[in-house]
Amino acid sequence: MNTSRARPWQTDRTQRFVASGVPHGAYRLRMPNRLAAATSPYLLQHAENPVDWYEWGPQAFEAAASRDVPVLLSVGYATCHWCHVMAHESFEHDETAQMMNENFVNVKVDREERPDVDRIYMDAVTAMTGRGGWPMTVFLTPDQRPIYAGTYFPRERRGGHPSFREVMAAVLDAWNANRPGIEQQAETIRQAIASTGPPAGPEPTEHDLAEAVRAISRTFDDENGGFGGAPKFPQSPTLEFLLRFAAIHPDTEEGQRAEYMLCTTLERMARGGIYDHVMGGFARYSVDDTWTVPHFEKMLYDNSLLARIYLRTWQLTGDSRFLTTAREVLDYLDGPMADPRGGIHAAEDADSEGEEGRFAVWTWDELARLLNEDLPIAAAIYGFTPTGNFEGANNPVRTSDLTEVAAEFSLTSGELDLVRRRIDARLCTARKERVQPARDDKIVTAWNGFALRTFAEAAAVLGDDGYLGRARAIAEFIADVALDDKRLVRSWRGETSGEGFADDYAAVATGMYTLFAVTGDTRWFDLAELCVTNLRDRFADPAGGFFATADDAEKLLHRPKNQQDNPTPSDNALAMEALQFHAAYTGDALAIEEMTTTMQTLSAIALRYPAFAGHALGVWATHLAGVDEVAITGAGDLSPLERIVWGTYRPTAIIAIAREPVDQVPLLVNRFEPAPRAFVCHDLQCELPVSSAADLADLLN
Repeated sequence: MNTSRARPWQTDRTQRFVASGVPHGAYRLRMPNRLAAATSPYLLQHAENPVDWYEWGPQAFEAAASRDVPVLLSVGYATCHWCHVMAHESFEHDETAQMMNENFVNVKVDREERPDVDRIYMDAVTAMTGRGGWPMTVFLTPDQRPIYAGTYFPRERRGGHPSFREVMAAVLDAWNANRPGIEQQAETIRQAIASTGPPAGPEPTEHDLAEAVRAISRTFDDENGGFGGAPKFPQSPTLEFLLRFAAIHPDTEEGQRAEYMLCTTLERMARGGIYDHVMGGFARYSVDDTWTVPHFEKMLYDNSLLARIYLRTWQLTGDSRFLTTAREVLDYLDGPMADPRGGIHAAEDADSEGEEGRFAVWTWDELARLLNEDLPIAAAIYGFTPTGNFEGANNPVRTSDLTEVAAEFSLTSGELDLVRRRIDARLCTARKERVQPARDDKIVTAWNGFALRTFAEAAAVLGDDGYLGRARAIAEFIADVALDDKRLVRSWRGETSGEGFADDYAAVATGMYTLFAVTGDTRWFDLAELCVTNLRDRFADPAGGFFATADDAEKLLHRPKNQQDNPTPSDNALAMEALQFHAAYTGDALAIEEMTTTMQTLSAIALRYPAFAGHALGVWATHLAGVDEVAITGAGDLSPLERIVWGTYRPTAIIAIAREPVDQVPLLVNRFEPAPRAFVCHDLQCELPVSSAADLADLLN
């Protein structure tokens, strides 16, 4: 099967922009524009465009008001393939840039540094066009109201789609000839996108959670795994809900269906081309429904969330294939994606040498020269063919079971493993010699919160000091670099960007709580509590839930409130989990009330579209099942007791350990004695302590 994509607007490949770390348009000798002073790699890619770009800020809108012209807002991110295409076609094109400069104030935004701006105007794009994506192109009034919006516009009209210059001309014509109509339309759109979502409803019941599994099942692809058709995304929050539900309700029909959907999806993804079988890590999504041809960019958030799900699914099922994938993804993040300062970089590009996927795919002739006599076995393992599966080249997939391959070539499993290792080593060496894709090397605080949690859990589950070292390095980076005067920043790349958002605080809180649970170091508990305090004091909506921006943040068109878990957990789902940790450690009943009111604000989405509320439903499933607060104390060897908690996937267990007396964690206060003991508590009310691993297991089971 050839699932290559036709891209008729691609010009001669030798003329396309080279996305290998060189700023867009760098082959021309230009004076840098205003973006040369930016911290964002995405903005720096446009620093030598002939476009007179502004960063988002009052200067741009004051200039638009002074000139009485619209604002042209362009939003994207550094590893976005179609952002590269539009940059090459239009923003590097002198005539197009001249039209932009003469008629608009042009603003470039990195969606990963400014998710608040992205959220507001993505809502406008969706409202006007029915779909969204990046690059995002929005025309605004000087007071920030949307006039017209879309995504990628080609430089020349193609396939019935207007050219970018035609779109600009139409906006200008309306601006100059029908200003009252433009103002009325802008106000109508502003009002439409200012809604904070559907009204609050009742929180889900156990019956509702089971119905959510059934609803998700109706979109499940039983043959290929995943949900819906092409393009197909991992949907980590949905998988998180299925994982928790399967663990909490293993003997129910819905629990068994949840486990089947979870395992089938993870197994097919790990075999498919969405997974990088040579270097490790998952691509952003698959363009087909069989996971064969990916959109080759890799995001930190996808890989952090998926590595944890694979790890915990291994614990749930005992299937070692899931553990292998988890380790490979973690090693990818801990290797080429890691920053010397301790954090993890944001993303890896889809392009190199101006072509999407070039660094990852192989022609048949290349494979023959590289693998020699091993080519037939490599073809059997990875589905290589002379015609390929991606534009005449081969993106590796695992279509065959290794036992079948071994039998086909009369090899033992051990012999096949040696041959496969040799094949992989040759492919890996050759890949490293190619022009590497650009990396977005900024460190996004929220995404590093995801990675912190995953590495900390992997360290505890696997007893791996290397993963613990990486978790500590991320935590140290956040504490030393991303925390400024008790407030988080959004990102860092040599210098920090603006202040953090609700997802930064909530993701870091859960990560820090987890590292505290693994190490017993109360420094991480204190930092988690600081994040929760910020969330409650500066982001809470009195009507329930949490805004994306702080109460003292820049005033935008409206104050966004993120409520959908896709592709990452929403601010509100993450806040629910942070409050759940906080309540377990402190006994703060108000935190449970706040978690409940937050769930109520998500109820309409969760009950009607559960695939868009997976993480929130997973946290709520834990809440309904009842959190087990596990306090383990003592000066002796605590590991046998800790292993009972970490050695099995227990989504209801929240652990705290103390090797000396602890005062600031209420769950641990007055519970320390030299001999190892474990307490299982609910609302800080504890069972009698036990000292043996078997007795602790009995209490938790």
